[in-house]
Amino acid sequence: MPEIELSAGRIRYSDTGEGPPIVFVHGVFVAGSLWRKVVGPLSANFRCITPDWPLGGHTIAMNPDADISPHGVAALVLEFIDALDLHDVTLVGNDTGGAVVQLAIARGSDRVCRVVLTPSDSFDNFLPRSIRALQYAARVPGLLTVGAQPMRLSAVQRLALRWLVKYPIPAEITREWVRPLVSDRGVRRDLGKFLRTIDYRDTIAAAETLQGFAKPVLLLWPRKLPYFPFAHAQRWTEIFADATLVEIEDTYTCVSEDQPEVTAREIATFIRARSKVE
Repeated sequence: MPEIELSAGRIRYSDTGEGPPIVFVHGVFVAGSLWRKVVGPLSANFRCITPDWPLGGHTIAMNPDADISPHGVAALVLEFIDALDLHDVTLVGNDTGGAVVQLAIARGSDRVCRVVLTPSDSFDNFLPRSIRALQYAARVPGLLTVGAQPMRLSAVQRLALRWLVKYPIPAEITREWVRPLVSDRGVRRDLGKFLRTIDYRDTIAAAETLQGFAKPVLLLWPRKLPYFPFAHAQRWTEIFADATLVEIEDTYTCVSEDQPEVTAREIATFIRARSKVE
């Protein structure tokens, strides 16, 4: 995988295919391989870039003084796009990565021309209340280190993902995501910074800033799923000036895992239909 040096440290990423660029943003505890099932079909017509963002599944720890708050990671996403000199970008987010995307587009970027939000933290649901203990646990010295160790067990990995995916993820993928967290103190430091600085007031403020956001937005959202209500997707259609909501069936949060073919098809259709006319 290629790497790029940014202000916060080195980011490792996969870069596949040619054509208009798509940059993917995953959530906490996973890595860019979350998108592997949609990259395959999309890379036939698009350049698919899947970085390992510093959210717990990354293999290169960031600089000790790096800002790994949600706002810091949002700035890092835009810096990454600038550093690769990407234009006409489609920015895709999932889970906590969707909140990062919201913060990024609220900052503004001429390079980002389309946005795709799959089930994501939004509004006052950052983190969802049922798992908000994670951000408070990260504030207790040493607790993240102790809590990460059971994640070595495949059974614990499956349990942790139970309400994010309806269908099992291959064990080799989940081991890939967990290994840095349990073995690298720097990776745990980065994740702890992010979790400790989560504040739902930031996503509320971003939504206010994005009122009337004019660039095309695609929302891919199941009607019934844990953590991320369908009503939030509907609320986004009222906020964005140019939003399309597509209901995805038979999936939980990670639509790229549960329904990759549908996800890839809808993203490709959206980009082709909403591309700028040169």
